[in-house]
Amino acid sequence: MKKDFTKRVLDIVARIPRGKLMTYSQIAREAGSPRAYRAVGHILNINYREREWQLPLEDFEPVPCHRVIRSDGFVGGYARGQKAKERILKLEGHIIDKNQIKLPDLK
Repeated sequence: MKKDFTKRVLDIVARIPRGKLMTYSQIAREAGSPRAYRAVGHILNINYREREWQLPLEDFEPVPCHRVIRSDGFVGGYARGQKAKERILKLEGHIIDKNQIKLPDLK
């Protein structure tokens, strides 16, 4: 069951178009477990890998996790660091001030 939830989360995040955002809560709800937003964050954190063995599932490619933010508009965590996440989000057209998205264009 844990593997199924992980797959659903990664599939949902993989479909977020460039320039759009979703929150951890929205992902959890769409994946079928509305209260599992912290689990979503954990799944996205371990999705990043530098080596093949780091990904928890065998048949998945990493997905862009930077498009998932906190419900309060703050950028949130990122395996490569918050500054890297902010830099990528800015490249995609988002305005960030004091770690918070100024134009929360949620999917």
